Amino acid sequence: MDIPRQVRTRPTRAQAEEAVRTLLAWTGDDPDREGLVGTPDRVVRAYEEFFEGYQDDPVALLERTFEESGNYNEMVVLRDICLESHCEHHIIPLIGKAHVAYLPDRRVVGISKLARLVDVFAHRLQIQEKLTAQIADTIQSVLQPRGVAVVIDAAHQCMTTRGVHKPGVSMVTSRLLGEFETSEPLRRQFFAMAGMGGM
Repeated sequence: MDIPRQVRTRPTRAQAEEAVRTLLAWTGDDPDREGLVGTPDRVVRAYEEFFEGYQDDPVALLERTFEESGNYNEMVVLRDICLESHCEHHIIPLIGKAHVAYLPDRRVVGISKLARLVDVFAHRLQIQEKLTAQIADTIQSVLQPRGVAVVIDAAHQCMTTRGVHKPGVSMVTSRLLGEFETSEPLRRQFFAMAGMGGM
């Protein structure tokens, strides 16, 4: 049986800034020196931007659709969506591109909504595998198309700037649902259109 997680009270802004001061002192620096006095405020403001996805409802984002699509039933692909997220293990950026496709079943959605959906989930603490699945599963659940395909290609700074220090490495994840999962020609067409023909 699943036990619901306890709802945490969100810390105040002052508490968040004090936490940054603590980390600055922990590094061995002086949080009261001139160059760092404003840093706690700047870090908290940056976090508000980095993690604004927690304030948005991804389902509501896709609920407005259009049925006047001229019976269009071919693949819709939005490729090269710039993506910036943060690894939940180290809170270090992962930066790359997402490619999103779906096969409409009577209803289509504004393409800006697909890009915004990527942003909503990317602006939360994530691992790339989960991010890929969340985007695809939400499109499938809300639009109920004949299929969905999502590929993300991203570089993880937790791997390039620390740890194993391997610059130039990127990670590719994919989620294929519906006809994209069952049809090899359709998969090949999607990967080719997304500029990833070797997959």
